[in-house]
Amino acid sequence: MSEIKLPGGSDPTKLGYEAARAALTEVVELMESGELELEHSIAIWERGELLARICDEFLANAQAKLAALETEDEEDDD
Repeated sequence: MSEIKLPGGSDPTKLGYEAARAALTEVVELMESGELELEHSIAIWERGELLARICDEFLANAQAKLAALETEDEEDDD
């Protein structure tokens, strides 16, 4: 089995949101191609799961910040 380059590089946990999302898009395209060997498909799938969790974490943090700002604004209006 040949080596496969996993989207997101060697440490995807250090990616920003946009880079993680782009890598996740690459995972989807690779999976949809149907040209991967089983072992590569599994590795790509696992990388996609990790990238999806990274993106979800960024979005959850952004939502929490927005909620905090909205609460601050409401308190300032009172």
